[in-house]
Amino acid sequence: MGASAIILAAGMGTRMNSKKPKVAHELLGKPLVRWVVDAARAAGVDEVVTVLGHGREQVIPLVEGDTAIVFQEQLRGTADAVLACKEAFAGFDGPVLVLSGDCPLITPRTIGELVEEQTHSKAAAVVLTMELEDPSGYGRIIRDSAGEVERIVEQKDGSAEELAITECNSGFYCFDAQALFAALEQVSTDNAQGEFYLTDVLGICRAAGQRVSALPTAHPEECLGINSRVQLAQAARHLQKRINRGHMDAGVTMLDPETVWIGPGVAIGRDVEILPQCFLYGKTAVGEGSLIGPNTRLTDTVVGVGCTVDETIALEARIDDYATCGPRAYLRPGAHLCEKAKAGTHVEIKKATVGIGSKVPHLSYIGDATIGDGVNIGAGSITCNYDGKAKHHTVIEDGVFVGSDTMLVAPVTIGEHALIGAGSVITEDVSAHALGLGRARQTEIKDYTLPRQDACRDGHGE
Repeated sequence: MGASAIILAAGMGTRMNSKKPKVAHELLGKPLVRWVVDAARAAGVDEVVTVLGHGREQVIPLVEGDTAIVFQEQLRGTADAVLACKEAFAGFDGPVLVLSGDCPLITPRTIGELVEEQTHSKAAAVVLTMELEDPSGYGRIIRDSAGEVERIVEQKDGSAEELAITECNSGFYCFDAQALFAALEQVSTDNAQGEFYLTDVLGICRAAGQRVSALPTAHPEECLGINSRVQLAQAARHLQKRINRGHMDAGVTMLDPETVWIGPGVAIGRDVEILPQCFLYGKTAVGEGSLIGPNTRLTDTVVGVGCTVDETIALEARIDDYATCGPRAYLRPGAHLCEKAKAGTHVEIKKATVGIGSKVPHLSYIGDATIGDGVNIGAGSITCNYDGKAKHHTVIEDGVFVGSDTMLVAPVTIGEHALIGAGSVITEDVSAHALGLGRARQTEIKDYTLPRQDACRDGHGE
């Protein structure tokens, strides 16, 4: 593309009422500033410079390694923020985009159109504009009698006539680099807020006889800036519709897409059905023909082909082809259900592999364990993996049947095709094909309850 970009991410965002800087707040699991960086990269921008200021220590990890970083030491306005990048662009003679780090809805398509307009028109500055029914709070585009862009006037500086204009500044620009930095040296603080306005650059370029043009957008929602929690929620809805529509167009079924939330990094195969109240975030991937939900949250989880994942929370887990999970299952990091395995109702699995065709049907906890193929874990069974100081591993080999309400006290190994009697506490290894029992012999004491009942009736009992 040959273009570079400056992303403005130095502001405080006081209306967010938060300890976090505004651009560090997340939409669908992704920080606001990352949406803009990724859109620029997807558009083919060669070099990205991010301007940081308030809360920089929280924002640096979000952009370092992928963008250059420049600091605005004093928050003196948008022109001052861009001028802080002058040294980074020394000798550069090409298009420079200026993008707002708090506008996560901007698309690569629109960024590309801005660069194309500047490249073809040879304008010193191109501003992306939008028509709004209610332009309150936005800078207005002032055009001359010939319809050319003359300048931008901010809300607090505009006359009544100027504020009646509905064509507004989006906050996205593409400049000729040399013209931009020359004009920035002439920007003053002679305005209602006493700040260095980037918008003044357009008037300065125009006064110097350089061309200034506008690119009207048909998608003003892309320019929605986030200044409050309300606007954060509004942007989330826009992204939800955009992402869900893309997946549905690609062959995914959603009966109620307004109740399905999918992050930008999620991959979903054809003929997947997602039921209401589902959340898929991070690097989650779902294979073809799987059924997800209802009431399911998957984060950084890989789901195979033909799976059923019902009322499940899964974090950094792996669910292989044709496995089933839920309802009300919890797969913690490191959980791995192999092909055709099952984690049933009220089952929690952590850092454990459940082998091919093995079942943990209900009311069990499996942690720090390796379960072989064809194993059945009875209801209410637990791998007791923690001794108060360290975690220990349990191994259950192929074909084992574990009776209900069994405690397997790690470290312990159950040999293949062994049978563990219900209600056992197993503290030692069990050999292959053996019966393991670890429970007290049943004892019966005749008429034991009668004295207690009589005492209660006489008023002597508690």
